[in-house]
Amino acid sequence: MQTKLFSSLQIRGLTLKNRIMMAPMCQYSAIDGIANNWHLVHLGARAAGGVGLIIAEATGVVSEGRISNGCLALTNQAQCDALKPMTAFIKSQQSIPAIQLAHSGRKGQGDWEPYAPSPLAFSEQYKRPRELQGREIYKLVEAFAHSATLALEAGFEVIEAHMAHGYLMHQFLSPLTNERSDEFGGCLENRMKFPLLVAQALRDVWPKNLPVFVRISATDWMEGGWDLEQSLVLCQALKKIGIDFIDVSSGGTVPNALVPAAPNFQVPFAKEIKQKVGILTGAVGLITKAGQAEEILKNQEADAILLGRELLREPYWPIKAAQELKERVPFPKQYERAY
Repeated sequence: MQTKLFSSLQIRGLTLKNRIMMAPMCQYSAIDGIANNWHLVHLGARAAGGVGLIIAEATGVVSEGRISNGCLALTNQAQCDALKPMTAFIKSQQSIPAIQLAHSGRKGQGDWEPYAPSPLAFSEQYKRPRELQGREIYKLVEAFAHSATLALEAGFEVIEAHMAHGYLMHQFLSPLTNERSDEFGGCLENRMKFPLLVAQALRDVWPKNLPVFVRISATDWMEGGWDLEQSLVLCQALKKIGIDFIDVSSGGTVPNALVPAAPNFQVPFAKEIKQKVGILTGAVGLITKAGQAEEILKNQEADAILLGRELLREPYWPIKAAQELKERVPFPKQYERAY
């Protein structure tokens, strides 16, 4: 039978073999921002397991933009070259390699001085960041564009800008973390300026036939913070720039938010953005069952399903989901005796 989960998805010049995507998850295993055998085996196993598109972890566009000393960066040739075996293997499994380009801002925990839109620490356990100067913000836009050019050379076919989970671009968006009074703070238009400059820079340098994704937090789950209504305005602006897909998550801005985590709890945000903005969206968060994923897609609440921790537990989730849904899909010939 033809299920929605295992139907193809066309985004610009790319065709995904199914609508299962691997969400980016930090592995804290890099040295000097350079990928190694762990990253190859980790992401390669999910490609062999049948995932349609695989997003490599949040990757710093500058060294101090990493979340930790063990996170990937994409700022130089050595970091670029180390990713090439990984993208080649992912493609060999008929999966699409993607990478999330990111900056941690005040949530970076490494041997550097963090910076942010405003000098507000995430919590008592984090360093107090210094406030970014205007010229530095424009330099960071250039850094995102430079990392995108390296990502293309490394073999990636999709880039995702990380505007979620309380990291730098989200810090500019949220009134809880942005107290600036210049062109980058205050009203919604100003708070969106830096993220939109980044989105435009990425779209400008990325090939026209290849997609650009954006991950957002649809809400801070905190009164006075970023919310769905502001997210809709942001997504309209992103669509106008030429962003192709919104990966819809939530939270991460402040440590004391009450997040009502439960199966499908973020799906309504993906549905609202899909319907009101008219852009492709991905649902993510506590989606663990094949039938659950299929229903989300059949109900037109999202266009794709992103799996995170479930793929850590079960790299071959797509193959098992296909069996459960009575869908015939190819699997590695080396493993035929298991099926």
